[in-house]
Amino acid sequence: MTYRMPAEWERHERTWMAWPTAGYMSFEDEAGMDDARGAWANVANAIVRFEPVTMVVDPRDVEIAKEWLSPQVDIVSAPLDDAWMRDMGPTFVRDEAGQLNGVDWVFNGWGAQHWAKWDHDSEIAPFVIEQAGVPAVISPIVNEGGGIHVNGQGVLLATETVQFDPYRNPELSKADIEAEFHRTLGVDRVIWFKRGLTRDYEDFGTRGHVDIVACFADENTILYHDQQNPEHPDFEISQEVLAVLQETEFRIIPVPAPERIRDDLGFVDQGYINHYICNGAVILCAFDDPADERAKAILESVYPGREIVLVDAQEIFARGGGIHCITQQQPA
Repeated sequence: MTYRMPAEWERHERTWMAWPTAGYMSFEDEAGMDDARGAWANVANAIVRFEPVTMVVDPRDVEIAKEWLSPQVDIVSAPLDDAWMRDMGPTFVRDEAGQLNGVDWVFNGWGAQHWAKWDHDSEIAPFVIEQAGVPAVISPIVNEGGGIHVNGQGVLLATETVQFDPYRNPELSKADIEAEFHRTLGVDRVIWFKRGLTRDYEDFGTRGHVDIVACFADENTILYHDQQNPEHPDFEISQEVLAVLQETEFRIIPVPAPERIRDDLGFVDQGYINHYICNGAVILCAFDDPADERAKAILESVYPGREIVLVDAQEIFARGGGIHCITQQQPA
C-alpha cells in the first residue's frame, strides 16, 4: 500500500487542536494560563469562520474551554499533557483508492525533553484517528508534524537535527528516514536543512522543527524565514537555508523576520513561516511588530484568493511554538 500526504492548501474537512491543560507548564500561574487559553482560543475562533474546528480538551478543562471558545468549535474530551496538536496528533494521508488514513508516529516529547510529559499525548494520535473514523498507518519512527512540510507532489522539507536526534531515532540512517517518509507520505525527495532556528534548541524548543524555518506555499514555491539583522544568530541560519534552496528548482520567497530580535529570555524565534492554511484563509502569526503588515502583504501575493488573518501569536511563541504548531488539518 502506498500513501500520499495532501498539501496543506488542499481542501480540509476540519482542523484539529488541543486545549492548554491546567498547569501543563510548571511555571504557569492562573494569569499565565489565561494568556495561553486566550491565545489558543483566538486561533480556533479565527479558523472556525472558515472551516470546522475540533478541540481536544482534557476532561478537567471542558467547562473552562467552553468559556473561551466560540460555540461553533466542537469539543471532544481526552486526557492531555500538552497542547501542540501538530506534533502529537496524526498526519492525515490518502491511500491508493483515495481513502483518508491517519499516520500514527511515535511521540516521545520532542526527543524525551526533560520538561516534557507525554503519557497522555502519545495516545492522542490514535484518539484523533478513531474520532475521524479512518484507518491508522502505524509508523515505527519518532516524528512530529512540525518536523515535516510537504508540497503534496512528492517533496518534503526537514531538518537533520530533528530526524537524526539521538533521543528520537538514534539507530536510523538518512536512507531509513527517507524510506519511511516514502512509505507513509508518498515522498520521493527530501530537502534537508542542517538545523532550525537558534531558540528552538533552548528549553521548550523542539531541536529544530522545520515549520518555523521554511514551508511550501504551493507545489513550486518555498517561503523561508529571513532574519535580516546580523546581530541575531538566525542571520547565519537564514543564509544556510537560502543556500540549500538555491540548489533546487523551486521559486524562493524570503519572508523577513520581525524587527524585534530579543525578549527577556534572549534571541527570539518569532516569524511568519509558522502560519496555517485553512479553507479560504491563512491564519498568520502577528507580534505587534512593524513587520506584521509586511508579512501580510507577502502572503497576500503568495496566496491569492485567500483572506490573510493576523492573530497575535506572542503567547504561543513564548511557550515554544506558533499557530502552525497548534493546528493539524484533516483533508476533505
